[in-house]
Amino acid sequence: MEVRPPAVAGRFYPADPQRLRDDVRAHIGEVKGDLSAFGCVSPHAGYMYSGDVAGALFRRLQVPRRVLLLGPNHTGMGQPLAIMSAGAWQTPLGDIAIDSALAAELTRDFALLTEDSYAHVLEHSLEVQLPFLLERAGEFTFVPICVGVGTFDLLAQLGEAIASVVARQDEPVLIVASSDMNHYETDSITRMKDKKALDALMTGDARALYEVIKRERISMCGYGPTVAMLIAARQLGAKRAELIKYATSADVSGDRENVVGYAALAIS
Repeated sequence: MEVRPPAVAGRFYPADPQRLRDDVRAHIGEVKGDLSAFGCVSPHAGYMYSGDVAGALFRRLQVPRRVLLLGPNHTGMGQPLAIMSAGAWQTPLGDIAIDSALAAELTRDFALLTEDSYAHVLEHSLEVQLPFLLERAGEFTFVPICVGVGTFDLLAQLGEAIASVVARQDEPVLIVASSDMNHYETDSITRMKDKKALDALMTGDARALYEVIKRERISMCGYGPTVAMLIAARQLGAKRAELIKYATSADVSGDRENVVGYAALAIS
């Protein structure tokens, strides 16, 4: 069985199990679990920067035992639509098994998904979600998909395939789009650009989100996963989007000249 070791433990989050567990619990705070969602957007920076934003999301979410994780390809490694269909991912809190049955259905329904562990070897965007999901679900299986395509039609096809597969399941599947918001501009510019993206996101209109990101040059790294998630959620019956928390790295670092934005949203 192929086991993917952690790529960013000790850098983006603590490698020590107890420290990591304490860190995640501090970011989540008092669990409410009052929100059942088809999908969500969660940030993926180092926990010191985006952990409180991710924690606010996972504080609210009901997390089922099956999860579909969509993240961007920051490294450029591997295939443009890379899925892992077997094995497990190692974390400091224990190994998490890949949902082989769900992955097999996805690859059958969407032939452009390619079996490729190489794209995931150094990619952090999905890995950083796992400790939060473990804390809330206790035990779960997941399917990791690394999205390195940027055309709307392909992202829409992926979202439609995900919706079709999820709709056939006998139990709920949470679709998590891993994304940070605008990158490496001033705090004021980042907040202005992010508001435009979030306004589009709140309408649930994936095309509107895609177009404003391209038109306004918003460097939202996970816009592809988010577009696919939105399309899937809408097809599954989602009616509303809720912005749970927004922040920028300046809120932690105090550096307002070169910041990254973070948002947590639930689509229900």
